[in-house]
Amino acid sequence: MADIFDKCRNYKDAKIAMRMGIYGYFQPISSAQGPEVQLEGKTYIMAGSNNYLGLADDPEMKKIAAETALKYGTGVAGSRLLNGNTQLAENLEKKLASFKRKEAALLFATGYQMNVGVVSCLVKKGDYAIVDKLDHASILDGVKLSDGEMVRFKHNDMADLERVLAKLPADAGKLIITDGVFSMEGDICPLPDIVKIGKKYGARIMVDDAHATGIIGKTGRGTCEYFNMENGEVDLIVGTCSKTFATVGGFVVGDEEIIHYIRHNARSQIFSASMPPASIASITKAIELIENDTSRRDNLFRLTADLKKGLEKLGYDLGTSTTPILPVHVGSNENCFKMWRALHEMGIFANPVISPAVPPGRALIRLTLMATHTDAHVKKIIAAFEKAGKAIGVIK
Repeated sequence: MADIFDKCRNYKDAKIAMRMGIYGYFQPISSAQGPEVQLEGKTYIMAGSNNYLGLADDPEMKKIAAETALKYGTGVAGSRLLNGNTQLAENLEKKLASFKRKEAALLFATGYQMNVGVVSCLVKKGDYAIVDKLDHASILDGVKLSDGEMVRFKHNDMADLERVLAKLPADAGKLIITDGVFSMEGDICPLPDIVKIGKKYGARIMVDDAHATGIIGKTGRGTCEYFNMENGEVDLIVGTCSKTFATVGGFVVGDEEIIHYIRHNARSQIFSASMPPASIASITKAIELIENDTSRRDNLFRLTADLKKGLEKLGYDLGTSTTPILPVHVGSNENCFKMWRALHEMGIFANPVISPAVPPGRALIRLTLMATHTDAHVKKIIAAFEKAGKAIGVIK
């Protein structure tokens, strides 16, 4: 008889990488998520965090989280449907809806649960989810858990999007789902074109603003603000609270009747405990800080521009990124692991991304700065990439 655990015993890839000293995942950080972190007694420059605005270690954020935990406790011990709802959560939903210029909002315990829940409850039998090939895994998983069908179009390729839509039944329900800012590439979706094509074929539009919220747009409200499209052209905006909001959670905003339906039909919301009150208070504070002060975002883009300029001057390929996400392409998976190890030994914490997460031959080191980094940090990162890249042969 087959043993269901055979696949576990036969899985060797990660253990081989560990033995070779090139395993760059599950690193045990023992400090706050700041510009510098502690790892096994050594200080590293953190160049791979999604804490873009540096709010995870902000004094005001920590103060409100501590005060809220003391008042409300560490958790709510239940789903929002039953005993886990709080006035804090309902107040935050109103604030999120206002921030995103929508009628209503709904919170989830995590960003992953949000995409899985929203997509799976909206896309039913006979419906189609039309997704960019580089959309986040949580979106794809949401479609897989739905009763509908997934159709994918080439990354940011509007001709391919129209080709896909033209083949679908005219009377079928259609939901186009795209990242606003793509998490590995750092580029922005062509939202005006997506909306125009979507309307032509009767499709609704959902934008994942996980890496756009607090970053792009005049006041950091995300992709719709960036393109001056906050008048209802996009039906649903979703996002996570683990990036610029510096804690955990997910959200969806849209018309009140749509959010009402999702509230009562998204299984990952109904059957999951609510996020802790301290996290809810932290998100509320983060929105206030983002709305009232653009200096963090301004500094983040200034530092990123300096880093990008320095790396490109060395000869690195950074793709088409126009955001604080910098994909440093290094070629093969082997080069990527060698580069990660060399950077690691020089005190740079960065993220190796290999195929199949990216196309073969397009492995990369994903770099992201924080608004709280310094010019000295940037110079050290550039110097480390120069030394590592020349040693490995990625640059001359």
